[in-house]
Amino acid sequence: MTRNTLPGIIAMAAIVVASNVLVQFLYGQWLTYGAFTYPLAFLVTDVMNRVYGTAAARRVVLVGFGVGLVCSLIGTQIMGEFGPLVTVRIAIGSGLAFLVAQLLDVSIFAALRGGTWWRAPLVSTLIGGTLDTALFFSVAFSGALSFIHPATDVSWAAEMLPLLGSGPVAPLWVSLAVADWAVKIGIALLALIPFRFLTSRMLRTG
Repeated sequence: MTRNTLPGIIAMAAIVVASNVLVQFLYGQWLTYGAFTYPLAFLVTDVMNRVYGTAAARRVVLVGFGVGLVCSLIGTQIMGEFGPLVTVRIAIGSGLAFLVAQLLDVSIFAALRGGTWWRAPLVSTLIGGTLDTALFFSVAFSGALSFIHPATDVSWAAEMLPLLGSGPVAPLWVSLAVADWAVKIGIALLALIPFRFLTSRMLRTG
């Protein structure tokens, strides 16, 4: 850890902690407030990648992964109305999705680094965010993966409903995944503005 990367590490840790807290609070029928803070992790990773390189970005990702594990372990010990706030499957899905998606983001960004300034952060975040959503929701809620932890009851997530309330019939968890993915895509586009500002300023002052 270097002094230069410390702000990125602090930002990533703060985003992970905030997202783990805010995911407990619903926003509408398909989302939680955590859906709006978590995608900022990709912004932090990409800024660190652009300014300090892939090694620094991977260090920030690993710190975020460690913080997420701690949050998940704490969550499994806190009992809510329907059981632990964080089930074993949610903990596994969250950690796996974060680590794989963020490291993929780092690799894709590095491969596209030499192109137009917006291409690397946009493409890496879109691909990483899509994989993140697919991994988390399938591992945490899909009935086909119940062998991961048979004791975790995910029957509620298998309820068949119109997709996002108006589309074809699909399991509830698919609607949750699609809504989460749509937010990630929207924030990926908006995040290009702070990405450009932050990287320009940090490279100029660094």
